[in-house]
Amino acid sequence: MLASGLPRILVLLSILPIVSSLNCRGEKALSVAAIFGDHAVLQRGVQVPIWGTADADRQIEIEFAGQRQRTVANKGGHWMAWLEAMEASNTGRDLTVRCADQSFTLRNVVVGEVWLASGQSNMQFSLRACARRLKDVQVAMEEQTNHHIRLLRIGPPDSDRVKELDRMDVRWQVDSPATRSNYSAVAFFFARKLARDLEVPIGVIESSWGGKPIEGFIPEEEFTGNVTLKAIADLARENKLEKLKELKGGVIIRNTAGRPGRIFNSRIAPVAPYAVAGAIWYQGESNAGKGEDPRNYRIKMKALITGWRKAFKQPRMPFYFVQLPSFRDESFGWIRLREEQRLSLAVPHTGMAVTIDLRDTDIHPANKIDVGERLARWPLARQYGKDGVVPGGPLFKSARIAGTTVRVSFDQLGGGLMIARKEGLAPPGETPATDLEHFEIAGADGIWHPANAEIESEEVVIRANAVPAPVAVRYACRGAPGNPNLYNRAGLPASPFCSRLEFLPWALPGATPTQENTSP
Repeated sequence: MLASGLPRILVLLSILPIVSSLNCRGEKALSVAAIFGDHAVLQRGVQVPIWGTADADRQIEIEFAGQRQRTVANKGGHWMAWLEAMEASNTGRDLTVRCADQSFTLRNVVVGEVWLASGQSNMQFSLRACARRLKDVQVAMEEQTNHHIRLLRIGPPDSDRVKELDRMDVRWQVDSPATRSNYSAVAFFFARKLARDLEVPIGVIESSWGGKPIEGFIPEEEFTGNVTLKAIADLARENKLEKLKELKGGVIIRNTAGRPGRIFNSRIAPVAPYAVAGAIWYQGESNAGKGEDPRNYRIKMKALITGWRKAFKQPRMPFYFVQLPSFRDESFGWIRLREEQRLSLAVPHTGMAVTIDLRDTDIHPANKIDVGERLARWPLARQYGKDGVVPGGPLFKSARIAGTTVRVSFDQLGGGLMIARKEGLAPPGETPATDLEHFEIAGADGIWHPANAEIESEEVVIRANAVPAPVAVRYACRGAPGNPNLYNRAGLPASPFCSRLEFLPWALPGATPTQENTSP
């Protein structure tokens, strides 16, 4: 929005795309990147970059919240200024950009926590879509409470090169029942949990795209430095898509958006280096469906996280992701991909929301409330220091084998292990008289057998008469395990795991490890 008193022609110019912004007595229009707009949220507690274009060598002044920062456009006409770290405030203030005697103003800008949300359809899935199947989502969608949440949706087509956002296509929206229905349900419930617990404004920049593999979200440069990923990029560049499909850890490219880097170029890079607190991610279905090979997904995750951290100039940018939920017992790719996701936790400053207990018959589970709130536990515990918040459920740590017995220890005990059952949106209820389900052990032949499992102190002890010499153990390694019932006392489910990845099928039911070629 422009400052009052400017000529009518400038008012018209302000609503044109970024390249047609305000002329500053020269040939190149003064502009600020389209990610900055009315109702924006700026990140608290850090220096905040503001950038745009103008005539070369022009002095630019930024004014916000009592600060006045100056910079000069370089020879290419690009400029960047930095606001000093600010405290959170839900008071909307003006952000003014000036060049010579011209200026324009962004209205109702607040300071709080800003998060980047991305992935495929389960991240994009809207509150309205969830509300059709879950009444509690409908109630949340219509709630009148002012949560001080603001959302910006990024949705341009894919691109073979980094492109700028068009100001006409992006709008920060202040949360209200009137604007909420099209929000990403996961992003909304994540933001709502943070807003309630932190009592500061929450901004979410959401850039998901349904039905797309991870390759499109990874910066293309990250494919060149890794032998495994380079083969994917080379085959895609040569348009050898059938060979790419057959490659170990390959991908099915159904359209241009699935090609390496093309979604990053249009939906992530144009946002960077906007100051954010971190990123949340919900994706994997399009790397683990029928005919899709989930192997090496953890390598792709590392490339994704590394590339985004470079783009946002935050080497330790927190990155929290959702492990795929239950879906069809024949979904062998999902079994392996969940394990690849668990192994992605080796990347520092990451966390995983486990959803294996949120069973649904649809590939898009309606219960995005638990998903968003489980994601929010990670920053609440790790970044915001909320006392007593356990970030996640039990994570496999090690398996000790003694004779016929396997003893499994876990990280993230959250007050201890328990057997429990989750029904709907209610917290899991402890069921101590119930047997632990979905534990299996295998001998050297790699054949899995159901096993008896018991909690002893902080470990699970597993035995099976059919396996006198066990070498491996796994838990909840089915497409849709019914009632996976190992939890910690914080009420969070244990992640599925397999202690020997080479024994975990990814595609062919009944095949031996040799036939599957499932080496990591």
